[in-house]
Amino acid sequence: MSNALENKWAIILGASSGFGEAAAIELAKQGMNIFGIHLDRKAGLAHVEEIKERIKELGREADFFNINASDPEKRDEVLGEMEQILDEHGNPGSVKVLIHSLAFGTLKPYISDDPKKRLSGKNFDMTLDVMAHSLVYWSQEVVARNLMGEGGRIFAMTSAGGHRVWPTYGAVSAAKAALESHIRQLAYELAPKKITAN
Repeated sequence: MSNALENKWAIILGASSGFGEAAAIELAKQGMNIFGIHLDRKAGLAHVEEIKERIKELGREADFFNINASDPEKRDEVLGEMEQILDEHGNPGSVKVLIHSLAFGTLKPYISDDPKKRLSGKNFDMTLDVMAHSLVYWSQEVVARNLMGEGGRIFAMTSAGGHRVWPTYGAVSAAKAALESHIRQLAYELAPKKITAN
């Protein structure tokens, strides 16, 4: 087990499925405790409990929050709870990893003869806010609250959609391109703090 990760914490945005779920379990195997952020309806909560149990079976802590990760009030509330949990464990500032794996966007064409079927401003704003801009807001707060310090790692999940064209994928493609741009800027601005962003 890696001493560098033992008893450290990871914050995973989108922890209930896909890459986020896989990362949560693998990081727990490497000795990390997990803060999981997810947005699931009642039907999906049983699976979230299964993920938490797997993490706990590995001897790690698992604190999951069922919220909209792009809601500023909920983000503030949950980060406050994380601070409290870290303080209770006598381990403030022990977040080593932040993973952004949020996939929630609108799949509609830009152009359609039917105005109801084409992408609206609301669709666009929501897709970019969740799938791109939320990375910046979480990173800002995690660093500002000193939850993550020197040696921290920030990761975001992109896709080929950031530079390829598919029908109805325009808003998600724009979000992926923005996400890649945000990562470059975060990497530049966090380098003096010895925090990486990839």
